[in-house]
Amino acid sequence: MKKKKNLISILIINYNNSKLAKRAIQSCILQSYKNIEILVFDDGSTDNSVKEIRKIKKNNKIKFFENKNINKKTKIAAFDAKNGYYFLIKKSKGNIICLLDSDDYFDKSKISIVVDQFKKFKEVNFLQNLPNLKNNQNNSSLSFWPYLAPESCISFRRKFIKNFMKKNYKLQNKFESVWLGFRLGTYAFFIDKSFLFHKKKLTYYSSHGESKKYPRFGFDWFQRRIDSFEYLYLLSKKKLYFKLNHDFLVTFMIIKIFKFLKNCI
Repeated sequence: MKKKKNLISILIINYNNSKLAKRAIQSCILQSYKNIEILVFDDGSTDNSVKEIRKIKKNNKIKFFENKNINKKTKIAAFDAKNGYYFLIKKSKGNIICLLDSDDYFDKSKISIVVDQFKKFKEVNFLQNLPNLKNNQNNSSLSFWPYLAPESCISFRRKFIKNFMKKNYKLQNKFESVWLGFRLGTYAFFIDKSFLFHKKKLTYYSSHGESKKYPRFGFDWFQRRIDSFEYLYLLSKKKLYFKLNHDFLVTFMIIKIFKFLKNCI
């Protein structure tokens, strides 16, 4: 019973990352904390991912799932990734859940530290650590938003994700630029108020793929900020009003300027 109670579920989603998925899984196997299960979901990869993952599937801690409904994919990266994580959440058994994208990997002490933090802070339901990047630790003091780390830096209690999935249900397929990690952090910080930021670099993060579609201070970057504000407004059932906040106003005005200049060309 105690072993099941202290079980940690690590959820890995993969799409066409055959060269990196093995590294991600191995980083979980080599954790100093051993009472774990590793659930891997492949979302219809067309490279050698499935073959590579099956090579290490023999480890009894690993459960491997393939997407059998490729025709039902949304072809929107954020939504497909969310669907993959949701699938694994339902299959997992641990009371604490850690997310990991297949192009990232964990420091070997990560799970042990996560467990200690949740034991120490009983009121905390959501924990994020720092990714191992040079420039990522803080948002501007003028920002409305706290620093919110990528999915692979996020851990939470099972009761937290159950409540979040209910609150997020009507919004889950809206705002395609607002990824699951941001939604979870937003809910934990502003609504559940159970947010803890552990400022140690416990995740090796690779800024690949979709994140590069939003270069800082470009139109898409500002549009995503507007979408994020709107998401939070609806998630809070319109209770959080921030349209007089300077961060929102500046973002709103810059979007207007971008659109005006685009129409002038």
